[in-house]
Amino acid sequence: MNALATTASVEPEIEVQAVFPETNPFSHVVNGERNQIFLAVENKSDRNVTLQTVGGSFHHPETGALIKNITSVSYGLALLEGAKLRIPYAFHSEFKPRDLRLNIWLEHTVGDEKYRVTAYDSIVTIVEPEMSWFDLKLISTYLIVVAMLAGASYFAYLTYLPTPKAKKSKRRQEESASTVTATGANVGGYEEEWIPSHHLKKPKGKKVAASSGDELSTGEASGAEGKKRKARK
Repeated sequence: MNALATTASVEPEIEVQAVFPETNPFSHVVNGERNQIFLAVENKSDRNVTLQTVGGSFHHPETGALIKNITSVSYGLALLEGAKLRIPYAFHSEFKPRDLRLNIWLEHTVGDEKYRVTAYDSIVTIVEPEMSWFDLKLISTYLIVVAMLAGASYFAYLTYLPTPKAKKSKRRQEESASTVTATGANVGGYEEEWIPSHHLKKPKGKKVAASSGDELSTGEASGAEGKKRKARK
């Protein structure tokens, strides 16, 4: 009984090693992106264990003070004695670019006993994501922002700047007033060159009357001259 109790109380030997993928050889943690790391787990004990959760935290690189815990992921995977397993773990970061200490751990259970094993404990570099001009999401975001700014500018222009309609109406009033003045000035007189030629000709009857009148006056004058000549004789 004492041997069984001693065996049960001894922590099983579980070896865990966490590594970043080959695409991230410098252990960079990118802000705003899904950072992935892989845990290689090996059960070197003579007991079966259950892999419960994987979690982690960021610490100050010099003092070791806790800065922030990162998301824990539950697995609930059984790991038989002598077996190996490789599990992925993803986390996010939202820090200023700098160096921090990253600690990742694995919790496993044997019966009612829970144990924690350190999988990763090293300095990582927090970096910002690389900018790409061919990033469709980024381009669409820029287009939306530009469209919103253009709409806001146009609305502000229509709201706060005066419209030129009043000036146009004043010009129209001045033009109409000048037209009326010119028309009134031309009422008293007229220019013959604007009147058709057939309206300027005088009726022939009046000319005949005038000519007959002239002939009568000429006859009268000749009769008077004849009387004067007889008197002289």
